[in-house]
Amino acid sequence: MPGLFDIININGLKLKNRLVMPPMATKMATEEGEVTEKHIKHYTARARGGVGLIIIEHTYVSKDGQMSPGQMGLYDDKLIPGCERLVKAIHKEGAKVAIQLTHAGAKASREITGKQPFGPSDIVPPKGSEAPRPLTVPEMNAIIKSFGEATRRALDAGFDSVELHGAHGFLLCQFLSPFTNKRKDEYGGDMIKRLRFPLEVIKEVKSKLGKNTPLFYRFPGDDMVGGGLTLNDAKLAAPHVEKAGVDVFDVSAGLSGSGHERFTQQGYFVPLAEGIKQVVKVPVIGVGNITEPEYADRIVREGRVDMVAFGHMLLSNPEFPRQAAEKLGVRVI
Repeated sequence: MPGLFDIININGLKLKNRLVMPPMATKMATEEGEVTEKHIKHYTARARGGVGLIIIEHTYVSKDGQMSPGQMGLYDDKLIPGCERLVKAIHKEGAKVAIQLTHAGAKASREITGKQPFGPSDIVPPKGSEAPRPLTVPEMNAIIKSFGEATRRALDAGFDSVELHGAHGFLLCQFLSPFTNKRKDEYGGDMIKRLRFPLEVIKEVKSKLGKNTPLFYRFPGDDMVGGGLTLNDAKLAAPHVEKAGVDVFDVSAGLSGSGHERFTQQGYFVPLAEGIKQVVKVPVIGVGNITEPEYADRIVREGRVDMVAFGHMLLSNPEFPRQAAEKLGVRVI
């Protein structure tokens, strides 16, 4: 079986190893969501350290989908040049780079967007600021197009791939979760209906990516709240998401997107990734306080996951990949 430092090919994207820097908010963007020199220094340091793939932090596709100050945006063509500079700088250091596209939906706040937040229904998600109003179908169609346009911009900027944020209580997750989706129309009810909006977004994004650019999806293995999505639910949903065109499942959990500090064991979300891997044929990324190269290499070789995300390790130590290779006795590319 391949190990942590073996090459992996994903629908035309060749990664020199299976170490991933997952998307983590830096709050370094300008007020308009533009890339700054701080971003470039931050990400190129990790690329130089030897990571195979960097997934750039959650980036909003429309202004009403912004979550927080300093968040990156890709809602307008004026933001392409900054992203292009970032991509070129990362490529120069030898890493591939994707960008995570998102819409906050009901997790947005009036303070940031100037509007009442909206979502699938009027349920306040964990960490939400006020009751959202339910989206109309025409509004949903407009958001779908926003994801498509942001994808076009990502390709224009030179990104190697796109990841859709379908976890952590963001809009796509809000539609899938029975906790936040109480709609009575064709976009709510059973799991298939709750999946309809995320699948329509995937279809639109795939139409912009084409056949040879992979689509990653941050997938919720468990909402971790009563009345929310469970691993069994996620395992039923995942094959539909794969069939729609997703090439990699980046498995996380938690409807609030935080609270993980109560987990201390290494690889605390790896069992969720294993569960999803059992029902899909495409690669799966494992994550969750993974700190030891030996452990990461082992879960890849055992076929439990295909790639491993190192969040806090890469934040604290950009040179971690090279040090991990040395510890494992591997020559890096």
